[in-house]
Formats: sequence, structure tokens, C-alpha cells
Amino acid sequence: MIPATTKSILITGAASGIGLATARHFHQHGWRVGLLDVNETALAGLARDLDGAWFHPLDVTDAEACARAVSAFSGDGALDALFNCAGILRMGRFEAISAEQHKRIIDINVTGLVNMSLAALPALRRADAPVVINMSSASALYGVPHLASYSASKFAVRGLTEALNIEWKRLGIRVVDVMPPFVKTPMVEEADYQAPVVSRLGVKLKAEDIAAKVWEAAAREVPVHNPVGGVFKMIKLLDKLLPSASTRLTMTFLSRE
Repeated sequence: MIPATTKSILITGAASGIGLATARHFHQHGWRVGLLDVNETALAGLARDLDGAWFHPLDVTDAEACARAVSAFSGDGALDALFNCAGILRMGRFEAISAEQHKRIIDINVTGLVNMSLAALPALRRADAPVVINMSSASALYGVPHLASYSASKFAVRGLTEALNIEWKRLGIRVVDVMPPFVKTPMVEEADYQAPVVSRLGVKLKAEDIAAKVWEAAAREVPVHNPVGGVFKMIKLLDKLLPSASTRLTMTFLSRE
């Protein structure tokens, strides 16, 4: 029997990288953790490590499957937090990536987030102080060459977060995002092409750094957008202080081939 005071979080993309690190972090702090991912084998292994945590294989692009997963985890109870972490990344020149691959990036990174947010809404409304935390990116600040569709997907996440942060306030639901640059995850480190901007800026953040920021966003009031990492914070500040052309020049310089 789960104690009534135990808080719960549902995490998409939980089988690896940031989702996995976040699941471990919340479990260590006594939360009931729900694990969702397409990789059922990896999920089962993580669930064993987390004392038999609840898990369910899920393709977030399937809206009906998202609704069933939320219902299976929360039932008629409350959901305190949803972390929309599932996402994919493909680096390369725009024309070198197929239309099907571009579509898949948008489907998972954007449509999946929409599906899960809608599916979780009834359970979130039953919680005392619910929060939706979306996985955005530094790529949502200015379009990044060699990551065009990924960057576009994160612009969409940023827009959805801003809109729902205002719209769902009437429902008592906070909606925020975290915006890191590149993170040491299998998705980045095992990519078959490294964008010039990644090579020049480096990959310095760990998944655990992002998990700590997600924990902060769940535990207390934070701004709508939550940048992670000193370099990105500096670029974001410059973007506010200087004309937008300066950001374009910076991105052009960092992305030169």
C-alpha cells in the first residue's frame, strides 16, 4: 500500500540519459516514480534497481497509449509531477537527413509532449500543487545549424511551455521547462555526426546535473524557463542585452564548417 503522503512523478524517456538520472534522483528522495520508455528491457532493469518501481513501455506518439499509461500509473489518484523527457536528436546538414527522420524528431519531441500533457491532465488536477516539467534546450534560443529540426522542436516546446504556464494557472498547475545545452548522454555521445557547435562548445554537463534542475523545478517555484550551465546562461543574457543579430553572429561563428 502506497502512503497517501508519497508524491508521484511520471517520467517519459526514463530508460536512459536524463530520464534515467531523474528517476534515480526522485526515487532517492522518496517519491513514487513511474517509468515510461519504448525500451522495455532497459525499463525493467531500471525498475529492479529502484526497488521494483512501476514501469510501462510506451511510444509517446500514440495518444491512446499515453492515456492508458497515465491511468495505469495513477488510477483515480493524483499525479504530482509529469516530466516530459522523451526526445530524439539527429545532427547533420538539413538535406542529409531524410524527411521521415525530420518528421520523427517532431513527432516524438513535440507531439509526444502534447499527448502526455493531455493524458496526464485529469490526474494532475487531483494533486495539491502539480507541475509539468518539459525538456527544452539551449537550441530553443536561436535556430542551431546542423540541428535544424531538433532546434525547431525545442522552439515548439518553449512555446507550449509559455502558453500552458499561463493557461493552466487557472487549474493550479505549474508548467515550466529546463533548457540545457548539450549533455553527456548516449543520444549525444553516440551520434554518427557531431555538429560543429557541439565540438566547439563541448559537452560538459552530465545527466545528473539536469536531474537536479528538474528536482528544483518540482520542489519549489521557479521561472518558466530554467537554463542549465554557465555558457548557456551567458549566451541567454547577451541575447537579452544585445541586438538579436549578435546571437546570430555567435551561432554562425560556432557553427562554421
